[in-house]
Amino acid sequence: MGLFAGSGVGKSMLLGMMARYTEADIIVVALIGERGREVKDFIENILKKDGISRSVVIAAPADIAPMLRIQGAVYATRIAEDFRNQGKHVLLIMDSLTRYAMAQREIGLAIGEPPTTKGYPPSVFAKLSELVEKTGNGTQNHGSITAFYTVLIEGDDQQDPIADAARAILDGHIILSRHLSESGHYPSIEIETSISRAMPNLIRKSHFMHIQQIKQWISSYQKNKDLLSVGAYVAGNDPILDEAIKNYPKLMQYLKQNIQDKCSYEESYQQLKKLFS
Repeated sequence: MGLFAGSGVGKSMLLGMMARYTEADIIVVALIGERGREVKDFIENILKKDGISRSVVIAAPADIAPMLRIQGAVYATRIAEDFRNQGKHVLLIMDSLTRYAMAQREIGLAIGEPPTTKGYPPSVFAKLSELVEKTGNGTQNHGSITAFYTVLIEGDDQQDPIADAARAILDGHIILSRHLSESGHYPSIEIETSISRAMPNLIRKSHFMHIQQIKQWISSYQKNKDLLSVGAYVAGNDPILDEAIKNYPKLMQYLKQNIQDKCSYEESYQQLKKLFS
């Protein structure tokens, strides 16, 4: 899965929550191209003892050579593969796929590759696919790698070439919204635009129908927000919007989670069902 976000929207905190509360046997954290001070902060203040006790952390900060940043991402993936081959369930967190692509761009341009899309040579997009395709379920010992790659959105532009390429090769994408972050809504996940290709095959049919209904309500509410704010909407004209208005406060409360709160899959589903009871 891809975690698409600009700077300062709660990306690191969300990754830390995943690492602390996951049921995976091993956590592999790859900090690629980040500032050196962020490495220590992530380990001490975000992972904390609960996360670090079963984690392997590979750091290739921004001030080292691009080749070492590339090797850091490849090395982290290889470690995750080794644990998977031992039959373990691995959570791989890579922050960020964009910095990996930028390092690959530096190497490509240095050896004379022609720049194509926004200065990225063709080898960058081939290397992205090669890296991501190594994760997933194993063929032996029933191990698995669940991977989350952060993708930095320059200027919150969803059409950034790396973001566009990542959406095509990942199993889904979670969009973090600056608007939600600025309003104090955490995690700042934009439900309408976040997608999982695997979800329909992994959850109950009733669960999937509830999710589709919620996305429909939120989308309808957001499209008509201006009308609602000036009091121009008359109740009864749109049944879906009427339901959205009625349930919107409860939906927003359900979608919030404090950084200290742990919520299992089953607990989350039961809370979701209460919205429809």
